[in-house]
Amino acid sequence: MEDFYLTEAELRMADIVWQAAPLPSAELVRRCEAACGWKKSTTYTILKHLEEKGVCQNQSGTVQVLLTQQQYETQRSRSFVGRAFGGSLPRFLAAFSGGRPLSDNEVDELRRFIDEYKEE
Repeated sequence: MEDFYLTEAELRMADIVWQAAPLPSAELVRRCEAACGWKKSTTYTILKHLEEKGVCQNQSGTVQVLLTQQQYETQRSRSFVGRAFGGSLPRFLAAFSGGRPLSDNEVDELRRFIDEYKEE
């Protein structure tokens, strides 16, 4: 599975877009300057990267979300599990738990998750 990620700068801008979109690109420039200290040219360069990665689009001066934060986190998590654990969710969970006992609440949550997503 291809590794999908955003750089730190891209993630900072994506957070702004996810919180405020749709928004005029001029407003994005103002927000990025205030939050990150970026110049207009830096903002537009990073915005172009986000467009190339399919996170958002700047159409007619309005920035809109194409990939939600939840969708990004899902893709990023799948990419990590695929790369680090050969795509095996059980191997990931075993490593994540570190051999520590699971609480009754955690076991119940995992059972609900399995039941909800179990292949028929």
